[in-house]
Amino acid sequence: MPGLPKPKTILITAGPTYEPIDSVRFIGNRSSGRLGVELARAAHAVGHDVILALGPNTVPAPNFADHLRIEHFRSCADLESLLRELWPDQADVLIMAAAVADYRPRPPATAGKLRRDLEGLTIEMEATPDLVAGCVKRRKESQRVIGFALEPATELMASAASKIQRKGLDAIVANPLETMDSDDIRGTLVHADGRAESPGDLSKSMFAGWLIDRIMRI
Repeated sequence: MPGLPKPKTILITAGPTYEPIDSVRFIGNRSSGRLGVELARAAHAVGHDVILALGPNTVPAPNFADHLRIEHFRSCADLESLLRELWPDQADVLIMAAAVADYRPRPPATAGKLRRDLEGLTIEMEATPDLVAGCVKRRKESQRVIGFALEPATELMASAASKIQRKGLDAIVANPLETMDSDDIRGTLVHADGRAESPGDLSKSMFAGWLIDRIMRI
């Protein structure tokens, strides 16, 4: 909202979660964490303090001397615990760019390594907690929560509009599935009032700078 004090600390989540099947195997996704890391760089470049929560197997994290704190997570449960520690008391804005798994093997994961069985393997799955919705419920009046929607282009805007209302977000970044593994992105920032704005096709680093500027205006 116009007139709100400029936030001083931005919490950004980035990268995938790995949901364990046994001590060796996991269910994960292809997220590289690249956009989240670029958002951290962009926020730091304009003077914000940044807390970057980084998932496994991501692109290298920024290496700034100050005003950057990096925390690591592996599973959805790890990230849930980390968010409860950091939000809402340690940041002004939360940008949930992490690709959190929607399902995980029903716990507990098998210790050791499962052996091959010629009859196959059946894994029972359960839904993971809705972390961003939980963070929205805990936020203070002055805080902002920004989500992400990754969908095929044909379904993207409808999915983003539904998600922003269901979860109570202040804004959501509609991110086409087709940009995964790409250096470029055609993202759209959708606001809670239905407004949508996009800078068109940009590199992820340039888009990150544009997005941080727009988020700070909410």
